[in-house]
Amino acid sequence: MGIHGLMSYVGEHKQFFTDLQLRNTKIIIDGNNLFHRLYFESNLDLQHGGDYDSFTDIVHKFFETLSVCKIYPYVVLDGGCDLSDKKFATLKERARDKIQVAYSISRGGGGSVLPLLTREVFKQVLTKLEVPFVQCFSEADRDIMSLANHWNCPVLTLDSDFCIFDLKAGYCPLNYFQWRNLCTCEGTLDCYIPARCFSLERLCSHFSHMNKALLPLFAVMNGNDYINLPALETFFSKVRLPVGGSGWRGRKHVRIQGLLNWLSHFADPTEAIDNVLKYLKKHEREEIRELLCSSMEEYEQSDVNLEDFFQNGTYESQVTRKLELPQWMLEALAKGHLSPFISDALLLRRTILHVQVEHMQRPSAHTVALPIRQVIYGLLLNASQNSEVTSPSKQSNKLPIVREFDRIQKTLKKSFVPTTMLPLDFCEDHRPLAILTEVPRSDRLKLLLKTLGVKASILQPIPNPLWLPVAVTCYWTHYSEPKVKLHHLQALLLGMVFGELHRTTSSPDPAVFHVKDKMVYDQFLKWKEKNFQKLLDLDTAHTFCQWQCCLQMGLHLNQLLSTPLPEPDLTRLYCGTLVHRLCKELKSGYAAENLLLSSPKMNQLYCDLLHAVKSTVPLDFFQETTKTTKSCKNKQTTSQAETTRQHATLEAQPVCDVNNRFASLMVED
Repeated sequence: MGIHGLMSYVGEHKQFFTDLQLRNTKIIIDGNNLFHRLYFESNLDLQHGGDYDSFTDIVHKFFETLSVCKIYPYVVLDGGCDLSDKKFATLKERARDKIQVAYSISRGGGGSVLPLLTREVFKQVLTKLEVPFVQCFSEADRDIMSLANHWNCPVLTLDSDFCIFDLKAGYCPLNYFQWRNLCTCEGTLDCYIPARCFSLERLCSHFSHMNKALLPLFAVMNGNDYINLPALETFFSKVRLPVGGSGWRGRKHVRIQGLLNWLSHFADPTEAIDNVLKYLKKHEREEIRELLCSSMEEYEQSDVNLEDFFQNGTYESQVTRKLELPQWMLEALAKGHLSPFISDALLLRRTILHVQVEHMQRPSAHTVALPIRQVIYGLLLNASQNSEVTSPSKQSNKLPIVREFDRIQKTLKKSFVPTTMLPLDFCEDHRPLAILTEVPRSDRLKLLLKTLGVKASILQPIPNPLWLPVAVTCYWTHYSEPKVKLHHLQALLLGMVFGELHRTTSSPDPAVFHVKDKMVYDQFLKWKEKNFQKLLDLDTAHTFCQWQCCLQMGLHLNQLLSTPLPEPDLTRLYCGTLVHRLCKELKSGYAAENLLLSSPKMNQLYCDLLHAVKSTVPLDFFQETTKTTKSCKNKQTTSQAETTRQHATLEAQPVCDVNNRFASLMVED
């Protein structure tokens, strides 16, 4: 949520805050606010699709700093859209704004648009660091307030609604949370983080000791993400608001200060609402009273017991009980194993696809992943083939529809997307969602690979964590528009090798660490740190945006199918500045394999990745403009034959053959 202009207003009044030396405490963190803040305030790349490795390092550093100060974080993430849809107009407006900002960034202008996979990367880092987190069913604000009051600990966020919530231990705005400025308590070795805490009591005291129960009414009248009543403009046009002293700036702050002064004259919300209604037409009054009262309920504590989740893994609310969703799905949503994209598609039959810094004159980068999304929608909405559906005309009449909001050039548009029917042999009783976790793993894997257009055999030489990214890359190579060029593919795969280099060079295990890998890794870092020209190569950016869209939906489908392929490590999988730099150099004639000559192991990994993707396309698919090593050329020449042999070998082996590390893909759980 958010109250228009309030955060900047209170920021100009230091008397509303107390200084804190934060240590030895639990703290409830607004996860969405945190990952936005950490990415944007750290001067990370915004043009080239995200530097997820650098973002990962920053998140690590943040939570390490909390640990040093014995601050115990509990992260709470927003879930899907509210089922009442009362915030939908705000969400659409934000989506429109982001399209314009993304366009500005693509042209070298300013602005901030979060890279597509940032949230997923953030969750993976939390999991690795064992930081407890929960993904709420919808917006998390009220759940955060309830838990913070139950534990009597502060909240860390940058959401102005927390200036309204009655929090026992207060609200610490992220912009005053100096986690990079670690301090030591005088005379001890204890560390603390300097912070400021917003005081509701100080705000109310400033306005003639007003009743803090009036603040939710102030929030609703001033305008928040949920309500914007045109009828209230009649009130503001007629009432004379006592602005009072100085300290305000601009029309918005005049209204904030004047409205708070005006409300402070009333004993409670009932009296204040009665006086508001006097300025409205008689036939509007009762309707507006009901709207004001119902909107104020958004500032009451929620019925969700997050303590129960953090202690026992149980997430329950009145809303989830009424929906009667499968228990496995509720648990997966709460644990962040399923994305809010899934719950929006299932419950609202609507999704908003987030824009990237892409070529705005081309179709949206999300277009390439539409077939994957249609399979997801089919799983969620029970679009199974059955004997009653025979002809294409009948199929189109029976298939459920999902509304997608995506950009067309620089405009937000809605489209109606039919689901894809699931194969008849995938789920015989035509209820795939309820029993999805009971479907044999081999069948779930078959559906995933069929959707991506990949045979299991081509993944055999690839390390397990890269199975899904390589399968997605094969899909992207086939369907990307404009067509993927060889230097695009090479740069992307070298970026994956860079992630593997980080793993080996940072390992304390001498059996894993190799000096030659370190030499190659350092060279990659130099490539990454090279400065770019100001103008972005829009076609290249668009191509890699399409890959991220494919990966995002491949991840969602894999998660919905209970991960028949291992979840890839996104934290080191794609580094936008490096991949774009490599792409530029490869396009100009630099040989990809020259980067890896001093590390035979990494050179072999690169060749295996390249061969896997090339084996899925015709031999003349790429018009090669860069040199390749003889070994990689030989692999490409024999790719079709090798694929056939590998497939035959896999089929001939027992499914539980422990010597075949790919066999785990074929084994039913």
